[in-house]
Amino acid sequence: MHKILITLVLFLTAVAGHSQVSPHKFGKGIHVYGQDSTFHLRFGFRFQNLLIADWTAADGSLEDPGVNVLVRRSRLKFDGFAFTPKLKYKLEIGLSNRDIGGGDEPEYNDASRLILDAFITWNFAGNFSLKFGQAKLPGNRERVISSGNLQFVDRSRLNSRYNIDRDIGFQLLHHFNPGGGKFRINEVFSASQGEGRNLTAGNIGGMDYTFRVEFLPFGSFQSSGDYVGSAIKKEDKPKFSLGITYDINDGAVKERGQLGNFIQDDAGIYYGKTLLTWFVDFMYKHQNFSMMGEFAHKKTSDGFSQIFDASNNQIGTFFTGSGLSLQAGYMLKNNWEVGARYTTLSPDESVADNETEYTVGISKYISEHKLKVQTDLTYRDNEFSNDKLSYRLQFDIHF
Repeated sequence: MHKILITLVLFLTAVAGHSQVSPHKFGKGIHVYGQDSTFHLRFGFRFQNLLIADWTAADGSLEDPGVNVLVRRSRLKFDGFAFTPKLKYKLEIGLSNRDIGGGDEPEYNDASRLILDAFITWNFAGNFSLKFGQAKLPGNRERVISSGNLQFVDRSRLNSRYNIDRDIGFQLLHHFNPGGGKFRINEVFSASQGEGRNLTAGNIGGMDYTFRVEFLPFGSFQSSGDYVGSAIKKEDKPKFSLGITYDINDGAVKERGQLGNFIQDDAGIYYGKTLLTWFVDFMYKHQNFSMMGEFAHKKTSDGFSQIFDASNNQIGTFFTGSGLSLQAGYMLKNNWEVGARYTTLSPDESVADNETEYTVGISKYISEHKLKVQTDLTYRDNEFSNDKLSYRLQFDIHF
């Protein structure tokens, strides 16, 4: 790890020696421009320090809490353009254990999964762009929103169970304004490997195909606010975005498609099924008020979540079912925000029990999402097991 950091420092020093360096504002990163204007590099880093206290609710009382303090995320980010603003790139590297863990398997060459994003985007014609590399798939809105721009301490339970995360492949992006007015439609098509990020073993199952369309009837949000939690930028007029995604992961060999464990028998043979996932989501903002909602439904092509080997032994289970999450917030004076979230999951009967979460949160935005303190309290109502109460406090800084 230290070798990587040293290399990055030396690289930035060398680049700065032959370029123009502009610090910009807090939270906007360090900008480096080529003297001949053939490139632009923005470098930034951020981390989140998190405290969690969990209680188990049993027989009408709360057990002694389990307390954990950790570096939830720690990341380096690089983006800019090469030779022309129409050819952009992004590289994001994770440094915390939560960011890089899970790579001690042959599919990842027994190495840490350092790279989060590594892609180029080419605006090759008009409103058409082609993205190639490792990036977030155009799935549910909450997953695509950066973890540094969330309304609560972290994403909802719906996202952790049903999202399609990052993958390696191509994405074709397009947008247009019907009739030339404010109404905007965004379209994305993705073709990727289907096993998630940092895979070195090649395509194990089939390919993954993702289709997404978004409708913005009142025009675009300020500063891409349809992918930023909270009313950070106050919209003078109502803004609304409706997104619909359909994902086909052909022959998926991981329990949650791009996420989870590989499904193998004792001989190391992979077993998979085709996963089909629907997402419907929206974002609404007006003045100090913001609201976001998501619905997810995931199933296998044959309707059965369990995986059996050649001897009819169950060796894995896909996390299938449906979920709904609704959240809203109101920005008070001095950039204090109060928010609430409701999330309910209905996994298939053979997968897990039903559960419902109720979350209330308070956030203080010191410099928008770049410097903030967030805290929330969540009660999880489990259908058959003990309920759970969780308190979280997180400090987030982004240079």
